Amino acid sequence: MYIYDQYDQKLVDERVAQYRDQTNRYLDGQISEEEFLPLRLQNGLYIQRLAPMLRIAVPYGLMSSSQLRKIAQISRQFDKGYVHFTTRQNIQLNWPQLAEVPDILAELATVQMHAIQTSGNCIRNTTTDQFAGVAADEIEDPRPWCEIIRQWSTIHPEFAFLPRKFKIAVCGSEEDRAAFLLHDIGIQLVKNDSGETGFHIYAGGGLGRTPVIASSIREFLPKQHLLTYLDAILRVYNRYGNRDNKYKARIKILVKAWTPAVFAERVEAEWAEILAGDVNGVAQVTETEIQRVKSFFPVPDYKAVDAAAVDSALQAQAADNVAFSRWLERNVRNQKQPGYASITLSLKPAGVAPGDVTDRQLESIADLADQFSNGEVRSTHNQNVVIADVLKSQLFELWQQAKSGGLATPTIGTINDMICCPGGDYCSLANAKSIPVAEAIQRKFDDLDYVYDLGDLELNISGCMNACGHHHVGHIGILGVDKKGQEWYQIQLGGSANKQAALAKVLGPSLSRDEVVDGIEKLLDVYVENRLEGEAFLNTYQRIGMDKFKERVYAQNA
Repeated sequence: MYIYDQYDQKLVDERVAQYRDQTNRYLDGQISEEEFLPLRLQNGLYIQRLAPMLRIAVPYGLMSSSQLRKIAQISRQFDKGYVHFTTRQNIQLNWPQLAEVPDILAELATVQMHAIQTSGNCIRNTTTDQFAGVAADEIEDPRPWCEIIRQWSTIHPEFAFLPRKFKIAVCGSEEDRAAFLLHDIGIQLVKNDSGETGFHIYAGGGLGRTPVIASSIREFLPKQHLLTYLDAILRVYNRYGNRDNKYKARIKILVKAWTPAVFAERVEAEWAEILAGDVNGVAQVTETEIQRVKSFFPVPDYKAVDAAAVDSALQAQAADNVAFSRWLERNVRNQKQPGYASITLSLKPAGVAPGDVTDRQLESIADLADQFSNGEVRSTHNQNVVIADVLKSQLFELWQQAKSGGLATPTIGTINDMICCPGGDYCSLANAKSIPVAEAIQRKFDDLDYVYDLGDLELNISGCMNACGHHHVGHIGILGVDKKGQEWYQIQLGGSANKQAALAKVLGPSLSRDEVVDGIEKLLDVYVENRLEGEAFLNTYQRIGMDKFKERVYAQNA
């Protein structure tokens, strides 16, 4: 993973000192609330329903075990002993004290972490695939490119006060596990007819009040021009984005209003001006710089493994232990390196808010990463944690230890592996609570045989139209809405966040909280009754359409 040099460390340390002074002046009444707002936002601090919330940056989801242990210590010392993993691969503290936030940031700086640009109208954390570097379908490891974007965008003076927040995702594989089509800019690594690696650039994606799937604006961009082209996109957006109405300020509104073709023309024209002014090519990403950044993501020294023998031994262990067999099926993914696997540790046991993990569990994860891998951990946009580069011969031992720490729930990719925002329990923007609905669904569908029979099923829950729970792209999406001060829930069907990205459609009138679980059960009944052999929920929905699902859910009102 990337290691700070002296300039990185100096920048972060100076930012901590600057924010400490700003906080002290605010608390002393020398800075108004209005003046302090953008300062705290660009240092990751929100004021939520019950307390401040601090969002810690986890660049492209990658952390070291020492960083995890530091976050565990911070959560004990300054919070309530747990943290929340977000859909941007970041980590949130839900109960910090305003006056102690500078101390938290100082602690983070000791392990090369910060909260810079995790909020505010700026370029946010660049995200990617949690299996980067080890996925069999990978064209190239996207993490070095995420790091190059991170270094370019951090405290970039031209893009510190954009019309609205701005999100970038990079996908390096055939399968999209980064949801890049749902970002302001989506970057897909591709090869041209000559075998050269470059980028397919998309723009104008996003969820929220106006969900939009990104549009292709350049099919092949040579790799040395990545930053100049991103510069061109951001300059066009910065100049023409709507600053009068925050609900119309995202780049997706601009792309839609202009049409993707016109937007692409404007970007190409801006890019041509940038290149014309860069006669010496100093703005290009040089091969030397590419290799420098790639050197921080070396290929581990993998052992030669008799893969067939290891797989045979695993099958024998699975045959003797049903629980281990279930975990292997759902939480373990083969790597392109023979004899190695990546493990997804579930942060969604029943009765716990999805994505929440205690300080002790953070330390357990760090221990697992040190003992069974290379001391690195990856957070996912599905609110789980991945440990890669695990010898398959050690999976049974890892599973036993993960299980003792409450981290081995074998439900990855199932209905109980839901994405869920904090909702009305914490967020001041939410119309309804999300966590109780998630818990009720998990408790209702606690029969693993039934859950496995349902197969791959993505259920996403948001407490409001801001869509932090990605309800628009769930196979089943649940949106909390307010009706005269009462919490109701709108059901949506047919969303997808992969390369065939699709936005879910509303099933019908919203349901009360008491009706939601029953409604979900009826949807699943329709699926089971109508599916073809081996057919997943989304495919059945696409084949039979909405009507049968709608008729069943609202039958009592017919």
